[in-house]
Amino acid sequence: MNIQVKVVSREISEYLWRAGQTLSTAESCTAGLVAASIAALPGASTYFRGGVVTYVDELKQQLLGISEEMLQEKGAVSEDVARAMVEGALERLQTDYAIAVTGYAGPGGGPEAPVGTIYVAVGKKGDIVVRELTGDDGREENVARASLTALQMLLEKLKSDFPAPEE
Repeated sequence: MNIQVKVVSREISEYLWRAGQTLSTAESCTAGLVAASIAALPGASTYFRGGVVTYVDELKQQLLGISEEMLQEKGAVSEDVARAMVEGALERLQTDYAIAVTGYAGPGGGPEAPVGTIYVAVGKKGDIVVRELTGDDGREENVARASLTALQMLLEKLKSDFPAPEE
């Protein structure tokens, strides 16, 4: 885990712990790297309830409740599916916040998008933000960039939802 990921994960930990909020993850192309980054910190079990890795559409349907119609119409690598993954994680893992990542990390792309296209979604019920990442820097870098982006997006959301008291 690189130093930037450690710093952001620690900040996330502090916000979630202080606010008494919980977190879950739903990952595809990052294969659990976001969850591992969060769970690597001591005390993570007080706010991190767990995550799912769903590489195949069938598991996105079974574990996250994403409809077959959405997956066929939009494709697994889409803004709508990333948003639905957050919604599914929030509901199925019963958390206050969730992170989702779906995309083509490489070496190949798919019918919806070229390699390097990754959607990162973060949020809580009724308030989900999705960001599209593009550009292929190789599988390892694509996964690392998506994971860090997901953590940074969550930190931004937490800072917005729980501003530091003025001194």
